Amino acid sequence: MIATRCTDLAGSSTWFERGFVTYSNQSKTQMLGVPEDLIAHHGAVSAPVAKAMALGAVYRSASEVSIAVTGVAGPSGGSFEKPVGTVWLAWCISGSVHAEVQHFSGDRAHIRQATTEHALEGLMKRLPTNKPAGR
Repeated sequence: MIATRCTDLAGSSTWFERGFVTYSNQSKTQMLGVPEDLIAHHGAVSAPVAKAMALGAVYRSASEVSIAVTGVAGPSGGSFEKPVGTVWLAWCISGSVHAEVQHFSGDRAHIRQATTEHALEGLMKRLPTNKPAGR
């Protein structure tokens, strides 16, 4: 959904290189290089895994920026520690990684939409601006 929102913009081919859909733990490991033991120790829905995904996306694509998302959209799959709506997001910009957790409510579609919006808003907030000093 994040890639779709990005590529809905005309001219996005000048700045959008690629996207990874790594739904399973195996794909996180194979495509993004997330260590299996990191997933085993922290679970797929965690800050360390989200950060590793964001770094892996940058390293595996030679990009400067990435967004990673790992969460529980429901309606099943939640637990006491990680209920439905728990989403870890991570942004990697020029090698600096920041992660945060969000707890969205609603049905699966709403959680996915809220995640997409938060991911893109978070990216815009973190991107450096090219404004002249003093403005």
